[in-house]
Amino acid sequence: MEQQVISEWLGGMSFNTETVGGNVKLDADEVVGGKGDGVRPKALMLVALSGCTSMDVASLLKKMRVDVDSLKVVVTGELTDEHPKYYNKVKVEYQFTGNDIDKEKVEKAVNLSVDRYCGVYEMFRKFADVSFEIQYS
Repeated sequence: MEQQVISEWLGGMSFNTETVGGNVKLDADEVVGGKGDGVRPKALMLVALSGCTSMDVASLLKKMRVDVDSLKVVVTGELTDEHPKYYNKVKVEYQFTGNDIDKEKVEKAVNLSVDRYCGVYEMFRKFADVSFEIQYS
């Protein structure tokens, strides 16, 4: 299945990018000539990973009939020092809150996302050391 995004230059370092489901305004930091009023392209990669695995886990928990009060996924990426800079280390933290959480099912859902369903996770594994942690409160 082919997908396409289209970026249209708005001047300076700013672009409007049309993608599946909506538009994203991109811009660079002021240090490199932007105005800082848009999302950074590399950060969108972390957004894609967070969104992909979050949706997987939420869907799996629903199918497993597991109730949690909240689910938060925090993705932290470490960039290389040299150009081209890319994320060489990435950590995904799954944070769950709730009473009487079925931890066995939660861990199964997370592992299914990490190992089987999240295509973005698989792409990251091609160029980064990716780790994850599950936290409960």
